[in-house]
Amino acid sequence: MKIGFDPEIYLEEQSKYILERINGRQCERLYLEFGGKLVHDKHAARVLPGFDENAKVKLLAKMKDHAEIIIPIYAGDIIANKTRADFGITYDLEVMRIIDTFRKYELSINSVVITRYEDNPAVNQFITKLERRGIRTYKHYFTKGYPTDIDTIVSDEGYGANPYIEVTKPLVVVNGPGPGSGKLATCLNQLYHENKRGVNARYAKFETFPIWSIPLKHPVNIAYEAATVDLKDVNMIDSYHLTKYGEMAVNYNRDLEMFPVVKRIIEKITGKESEYNSPTDMGVNRAGFAIVDDEVCKEAGCQEIIRRYLMACVDYKRGLIDAEGMERAKLLMDEVGKTKEDRKCVKPTLEYAEAKRATDPEKYQNMVAMAMELPDGTIVTGRSSRRMVAGAALILNAIKHLCKMPDEALLISPEVLKTLQDFKTDILKKYKSTLTVEAVLSALTIPATVNPSAAMAVEKLPLLAGCKAHCTAILSKADEQIFHDLKIDATSEAEFSTNNLYLG
Repeated sequence: MKIGFDPEIYLEEQSKYILERINGRQCERLYLEFGGKLVHDKHAARVLPGFDENAKVKLLAKMKDHAEIIIPIYAGDIIANKTRADFGITYDLEVMRIIDTFRKYELSINSVVITRYEDNPAVNQFITKLERRGIRTYKHYFTKGYPTDIDTIVSDEGYGANPYIEVTKPLVVVNGPGPGSGKLATCLNQLYHENKRGVNARYAKFETFPIWSIPLKHPVNIAYEAATVDLKDVNMIDSYHLTKYGEMAVNYNRDLEMFPVVKRIIEKITGKESEYNSPTDMGVNRAGFAIVDDEVCKEAGCQEIIRRYLMACVDYKRGLIDAEGMERAKLLMDEVGKTKEDRKCVKPTLEYAEAKRATDPEKYQNMVAMAMELPDGTIVTGRSSRRMVAGAALILNAIKHLCKMPDEALLISPEVLKTLQDFKTDILKKYKSTLTVEAVLSALTIPATVNPSAAMAVEKLPLLAGCKAHCTAILSKADEQIFHDLKIDATSEAEFSTNNLYLG
């Protein structure tokens, strides 16, 4: 992989500017809102090649003696079972996952806050789960008067109606499972209560996207819009920053719209003029200064825009987004002058499927095909069969290529596959006997203990990390998860592999 981003420069720059916020103006406590993913930021790793997806949490780990973490989650997201696309898990499970990750880095978890709390069975059950595992929880309600009635917001009827979250450390990181979790509201609630207690507390944002210091229409910034089509985020020039400093800076519509309100709330809470003259001022975002090869990052941004378009088409087919979101993803791809075929594994996938169907239309009518671009640029293919799904065939063919084995080489005996299929249908009573990717890879590991060829093939699996793959049909959730675990970036056409509504 070509590198376009220096993670060491990034960590140095971010650390420096965070410490400036903590040490400036005799600040006793800094509430730092983390935009985007604090852990496993795969979007950043894709559009900024060289970015460490856990760079942010590693930075905090260096400050662990002085930092604690509050995790807000919006009650409505729990009720709606909102899902984090990268991992395919709901936001409530994502909260638990990131708590486990923070603990691995020995970071202090203060609490989980249910924002805009609703008395709902799913919400209350989630609170119970956390409390029985020793996680402190708080309930924050919709703020009375928000966003226009500043006098009510900054009063005992507004922020004062919510409980103060007991904190002890000078740096309080506020990070949620996704956008709209209530991070800003949690920070401002705390500022209100800190001020009532006579504590000089400040607020700042740890931002990554959009990157303010690169052009508005840079593919990396457009990729952020593509990633948030469901939220309808639009990148814009920060007019406040331009007016105050005569300097171009990129921000996005929600921050620009809310800046006057947030500034007035902070000034009302503190009784002092705000230190911030623009939304960009509020953020600590030095990512643009760690880009070391702009062309590499531009191409990575374009590839992410294509990927997001393909994902949007699938999400529309699944009923997860509306037509407007899918159309917006297409417009963004058009804006950078790309088509889905500019993702190198797409065209070979479609051509392979077409060629197979041309040889025997009846036999291959319902066939699913996949193609993957290997690290050396080679394209390998695989198709579904009565034995296994296309993804399993693709991975077997890929590792055989890496081992320089002939296509006809058998890594798993047909007898083993047949036994697994019989177990699936006769014992587990499954509707389909076709083996999933996980089942086939599990079968591969068994002969690897005695078969040197199989052992060598298993050893090649980590080399598939970072490869791009494409499928002619939407992957099952199980197969999608295995591709994710192998760190293979898999996309698909917006077509279901079967007409069945429940049994796939």
